[in-house]
Amino acid sequence: MKLLYNVEDKPKQSQTLIFAFQQMIAIMAATLLVPMLMSSFPTASGETLYFDPAAALFGAGIGSLVYIFFTNKKSPVFLGSSFTFLGAYAAVLGQNYGYWGVILGILFAGLVYVVIALIIKAVGSGWVNKIMPAVIIGPIVALIGLSLSGTATSWMATNGGANYSLLTILVGAITFLAIVVASVRGNKLIKLIPFVVGIAAGYVLALVLTLIGNAAGIEALKITDFSSLYEAFHPFTLASLIRVPQFTFVSAIQSGTLKNIDGAALSNIAITFVPIAVVELAQHIADHKNLGSIINRDLISDPGLDRTLLGDGIGSIVGGFFGGAANTTYGESIGCVAITGNASIVTIITAGIGCMVLSFFTPFVALINSIPKCVMGGACVALYGFIAVSGLQMLKRVDLGSNKNLFVVSAVLVTGIGGLTLNFGTNKTTGGPLLTITALATALIMGIITNLVVNEGHLVSDEETDGLTAAAANMSEVDVEDLEKKQK
Repeated sequence: MKLLYNVEDKPKQSQTLIFAFQQMIAIMAATLLVPMLMSSFPTASGETLYFDPAAALFGAGIGSLVYIFFTNKKSPVFLGSSFTFLGAYAAVLGQNYGYWGVILGILFAGLVYVVIALIIKAVGSGWVNKIMPAVIIGPIVALIGLSLSGTATSWMATNGGANYSLLTILVGAITFLAIVVASVRGNKLIKLIPFVVGIAAGYVLALVLTLIGNAAGIEALKITDFSSLYEAFHPFTLASLIRVPQFTFVSAIQSGTLKNIDGAALSNIAITFVPIAVVELAQHIADHKNLGSIINRDLISDPGLDRTLLGDGIGSIVGGFFGGAANTTYGESIGCVAITGNASIVTIITAGIGCMVLSFFTPFVALINSIPKCVMGGACVALYGFIAVSGLQMLKRVDLGSNKNLFVVSAVLVTGIGGLTLNFGTNKTTGGPLLTITALATALIMGIITNLVVNEGHLVSDEETDGLTAAAANMSEVDVEDLEKKQK
C-alpha cells in the first residue's frame, strides 16, 4: 500500500505526539483488560490477587521499546497484553503459585521464542516462505481479523456486559462512521488520526446519553461507567494525580510465595506455558507477514524472523516482569498503521514511552478505563476489518481458479472460522484441557498439510510465486515527497 510516512520517516514533533496517542488509544483497552481479568482468578485458598492495569500499561510500553531495539527499528508494531495465556494464568494462580508463578510462566514462554530465534539464526528463515506461501498465510491473516471480530461486535451489542442494547450498537456504529469520515473525508492531518476523532466522537455521544440517563433515571441511557474516575478521586489525595503502578515483581517480593516454587512447581509452570508459546509462533509469523505486506517490506528477511522473535520474547519477559502479563504484537497496532498509512517507527517509540509515563498519571488511566466498550467496539470494527482485508489482499496473486489453491484456502478458512481446536489432556486445577491448539494454529496446520497433499509433497504451490516477496513487488512504491512538499 502507499504510505504517507515510511518506517524511517520522522513526522513533526507535534504530529508525532498525536500519532503516538492514537496508537496508544488503539491498543490500550485490550491491554488494560487483561490484568483486570487476571485479578478475577481465584487462588487455591479462594482469594484473588491484584494485577494493576497501570503496571500492565507500563509493561506494554517498555516491552515495545525492547522489541524495537531488537528489530533494529525496522518493524513498526506495538506490543500489548496477550489474551492467549489467560488460561495459563488461571492455572498457576489456582495452584497457589501466586505472582511468582505468573512471572516465571511468562519467562518460560519468552524463552521459547528466544530458543527458536537462535535456531533460526543458525539455519535461516527461508523455510517460512516455503511452508507458508501466500495461499496459506493470506487466509491465516484474514482469520486473525475475523477471529477478533466477535469481540468488536459483542462490545457494541452489550457494552461489555450481558444485556443486548440497540443504543450501544448505535454509539458503536457512530464511532465507526466517524472514523470512516475522518479517514476518507478529512484533511491530511485528520486522515492520520481517524481513531482519535472517532473514539472522541463516540465518547462524547455516550457521555451525553449517560448524563441524560442519570438526570431522567433511564437505565438504558447510562452507557458510560464513571466508577474508575470516582475511585481515582474519592477521596482526593496525591495518588489521585500521580501514583507509582503496583509492579508485579514488587507484589511478588512482598507476597513471600516464592517458597511455594520448588522443582515440581517449575515443571508444572513450564508445562502450562511452553506449549502455548510454541503455538503462538504461527500468529507471530502471520502478524509480521501482514505488517510486511502493509509497509511493502519482507520483515521475515529484514530485520529477520530471529530478531522479531527475540524482540517479542524478551519484550514479553520484561513487560511481564513489570506488568504481570505476557506481551504480543497487537493486531490493533497493525490495523492502525494500515488505515492511517503512518509506519513511522518514531511513532511507535513515542507511544511506548508515552505508555510508560502516563501509567503514573492516575487521571489518564481512569479516563481510558471509562471509555465505554461499545465505543471501542466501533473502533475495532475498522481495526480488525483492515487486518482481515490485508490478508485477502495477499491472495490477489493466487489463482483461485485452480482447485489446488482453492482446497488450501478452504481448509484454512473453514477450520479457522469454524473454531476447530485440538485439546489434549485435562488440567486438574481448571478442569479444562491441559493443552489447546487454537483454531488459528489448527487452521495453519490444515493449510500446510493440504498444500503438501495437493502438490504431491512440494512445499510451494506451482500456481503462485513466493508469498510476501511477490505481493510486495506488485505494490506501488512509497512516495512521501508530495506530502513533504505540501508541509513545507
